[in-house]
Amino acid sequence: MVKIFVITYSTYGHINTLAESIVKGLEKSGVEVGRYQIAETLPEEVLEKMYASPKADIPIINIDDLPEADGFLFGFPTRFGSAPAQFKTFFDATGGLWKAQALVGKPTGFFYSTGAQHGGQEATVFSTLPILAHHGMIFVPLGFTNPHLLDNSELVGGSAWGAGTMASGDGSRQPTPKELAIAETQGENFGNIAKKLAA
Repeated sequence: MVKIFVITYSTYGHINTLAESIVKGLEKSGVEVGRYQIAETLPEEVLEKMYASPKADIPIINIDDLPEADGFLFGFPTRFGSAPAQFKTFFDATGGLWKAQALVGKPTGFFYSTGAQHGGQEATVFSTLPILAHHGMIFVPLGFTNPHLLDNSELVGGSAWGAGTMASGDGSRQPTPKELAIAETQGENFGNIAKKLAA
């Protein structure tokens, strides 16, 4: 069975909430799902000052386990329009996998969270594409595959690049039903594409 790893870094829980819908969509597509999180790099005292949520009870991903997956969906919040340092630190340690070409051809997608509507959702994805190119991984965008992406009646996170949400500056805004539906669509579509590539 095709195996997809959903790997997240979540500061306030929004990404983990989106990930639940991503997983639901993946399971609808009939793939096996591995759920992991990226290790924290900030000291506990800094996280306390940021009022960060407690870490979810999800296994920390081991870099050496990445080749076991047939594809990946990574979720993380934006930091000044790009991926957070925790995600970059994680991939900075994959030099051995790069040298062995262990991730070449594996489909990969992204979902994300920003503080505001114009917080850099698409830019966050743009900043990660060089990582995929260097590893020879295949970027699988969401496209406009869910009608909520065309909804202008309210704020709706996400884009053709992946599912998303907006947390507000204080983290008080939670993913909406429309955003969760978009995430579920991304999971299901990604799983179907991954199965075709694996075949």
